[in-house]
Amino acid sequence: MKGNRNRNKKWASLLLVGTLAASTLVGCAQQNNGTNNVTPSNAAPDSAPANEGDKVEAALPLNIMLPIFKTNYPKDDSPVAAEIEKRTNTDIHFEWVPNASYVDKFNITLASGKLPTIMYVPDVKSPSFVNAAKSGAFWELGPYLKDYPNLSGANPVILNNSSVEGKNYGIYRGRALGRNGVYYRKDWLDNVGLQVPQTIDEFYNMLKAFKEQDPDQNGKDDTYGLVLVKWTGQWSSGFDNIKLWFGAPNKWGDVDGQLVPDHMTPEYLEALKFMKKLYDEKLINQDFAIMDSAKWTDPIVNNQAGVIIDVVDGAARADDKIHAALAAEGKDQPDVHYMDVFGGVKSADGELHTLPTSGFAGMLAVPKSAVKTEEELKRVLAFIDQLNEPEMQTMLGYGLEGKHHTIEEDSVVVSKDTVLMESEVEGLNQMLTFIPEDRAKKVKQTPLRLKQTELQKENEQYIVANPAEPFISQVYTEKGAQLDNILNDARIKFIVGQIDEAGFQAALELWKNNGGDDLVKEMNELYAASK
Repeated sequence: MKGNRNRNKKWASLLLVGTLAASTLVGCAQQNNGTNNVTPSNAAPDSAPANEGDKVEAALPLNIMLPIFKTNYPKDDSPVAAEIEKRTNTDIHFEWVPNASYVDKFNITLASGKLPTIMYVPDVKSPSFVNAAKSGAFWELGPYLKDYPNLSGANPVILNNSSVEGKNYGIYRGRALGRNGVYYRKDWLDNVGLQVPQTIDEFYNMLKAFKEQDPDQNGKDDTYGLVLVKWTGQWSSGFDNIKLWFGAPNKWGDVDGQLVPDHMTPEYLEALKFMKKLYDEKLINQDFAIMDSAKWTDPIVNNQAGVIIDVVDGAARADDKIHAALAAEGKDQPDVHYMDVFGGVKSADGELHTLPTSGFAGMLAVPKSAVKTEEELKRVLAFIDQLNEPEMQTMLGYGLEGKHHTIEEDSVVVSKDTVLMESEVEGLNQMLTFIPEDRAKKVKQTPLRLKQTELQKENEQYIVANPAEPFISQVYTEKGAQLDNILNDARIKFIVGQIDEAGFQAALELWKNNGGDDLVKEMNELYAASK
């Protein structure tokens, strides 16, 4: 895989250049300092029209379909939603869908033809979306972005990554490239007397100690190591991070100038065997194949488990929940961090390999069946653009000042009322695209939050890029869902022991015979043409 690492460095450089380009664009973009104003052509007057011919523009009705990670969520008439409507001259209905079942709901909604005004697209390269986009179901938004003060600052590399054959059928939701990593119970690691793991063996020893050495010191055998969930998304519940530790590529790897899918490499199988070992020894939750991602951090907060592999900024959110739970019991230690983070562990070659994001986490698309005219489209884009104003980003992330948060020394202090936050705030940030960047006020930059930010930057030098990221395969468009199901099913069955290595190899043959071989051939043709 040496050639693959050299190519990864090339791709990582391109991604970083794009990031720098976006920063330059930020400085050049015309920013609107008033968050109470919509784009001038769409602005609603503050008073009655002076002339009889003038009319107050009616509120724009918006039906927005978004994922939700909690069982509770903001209602249409909640205070923050009402304030969003007031500031943007809109009438919003939220269609919340549990994140774990969002892909199924997305596909069902696409097939129904009854689409919302704005629709979160979890996987831009999924066959269902690509087919719909290429058939004209969604507006191509790329040509319009230059007309908006914030959206015009979109990162060109991320625009390319989120495109379908060079066309942008949605607005990406920007994310840090080096966002993925590991977060864990620091107090548990201290209690079992171990250091932060540097190798795969040390990571295994940490999980084993978290199960066997009473890390919460309650005298009971009631803990385990790693929490996994059924959601695969762009990251297979932590496995896509772990496989890189074993030297497997990120989806596709360059081996001697040819693209090879990750699951066809010996390193992938070694990672699967490691996962099976963790499962057999009960170092991971035995219900991972059915566990809802809405409950992902619950075992961490409830002293049941000690490690999650996901976005590292989840550490501070989990830490906040632990503090809230302890405060309710009168046992909180405000200055103590119960969570900590690291990027990953080194593979056999002595190097760290981390999983990058594509620079975005899904995107917001606008269906033509719901938005029929260019005039209405421009109002929808003005709405999305306005949400990127600093005050709006802060409000969608933390709610209303004085009710859901306060400002102390220019930092956000979030209410400890978790029920209030879940029912009126959490989830609204799923509308944020963070273009040109995240400009919201931040919660107090505690040592943990500062470390998270530093780690995300540090991770960028170790990311394993996917050389096939920009390609759109016709084979995958037609057969991708079936091919992915074959692999996901085989992966889970191997981990839980329902099939052995021979059974896994049989699944790979099934994958190849049902279009996999055609996919590999086509991807290599696209790869050759791109050089």
